[in-house]
Amino acid sequence: MDHVYNGMAATELQDVVWQKSRHSNSQGSCVEFAQLPDGGVAVRNSNFPEGPALVYTRAEIEAMLLGVKDGEFDHLVAGG
Repeated sequence: MDHVYNGMAATELQDVVWQKSRHSNSQGSCVEFAQLPDGGVAVRNSNFPEGPALVYTRAEIEAMLLGVKDGEFDHLVAGG
């Protein structure tokens, strides 16, 4: 992995382990996360694993997870 960037094909991220939530449904509708060697985190669509990967810093992922845990994004899935 010479250069990691937003929008690169997820298949180009070699030697990473993709993980999705145990809450993912049987149709695979979930996002997957992979820790990158530099400490960043890549995110991809589990329905299109060869598609683009979004790359975030550890601090960006931490802020997002804290917001999720605090319920800041519940309105996105509550009743449409």
